[in-house]
Amino acid sequence: MSISKLFLACSLALASLTLATSAQAEVKKPAKHKVHTAATAAAPTSGDPDADEPSVTGATVVDFDCELGNKITLYKNDADDSHIALRWKKRLMRLTRVGTTTGAQRFENKLLGLVWIGIPAKSMLLDSKGGHQLANECRNAEQNKAVSLAAPAADAKL
Repeated sequence: MSISKLFLACSLALASLTLATSAQAEVKKPAKHKVHTAATAAAPTSGDPDADEPSVTGATVVDFDCELGNKITLYKNDADDSHIALRWKKRLMRLTRVGTTTGAQRFENKLLGLVWIGIPAKSMLLDSKGGHQLANECRNAEQNKAVSLAAPAADAKL
């Protein structure tokens, strides 16, 4: 085989390799990024009521002061005692009542893993997915008043 034929074969191989690489580059287009607008963000994410932001129109509002300066606002609708709306860290979430044998008020949002437990002395917010407390010693104005009245009586017994 002569050098000119060898040179020609190498040139053709190099040309075909260059064409194949440029064809692959044309096929690979950059991925389009989805742009979220206010209209798409406001649309319900699913048919799951735990995922949608609840309406608090006409609800009774109860503010809770918790340890470490945490604040929680509860919205109760007298017509629907099986749900509450809870505002925690600037987010409004819907929780559904879960029956208990102890008489405690228990509400859950299984999608987010939140559990609100209310007893006469206090309430608490739990993260069931992470397995820890988010807010404890939560009391509304009525519960705070009862605690402050009980404190002098406890001191007198000492």
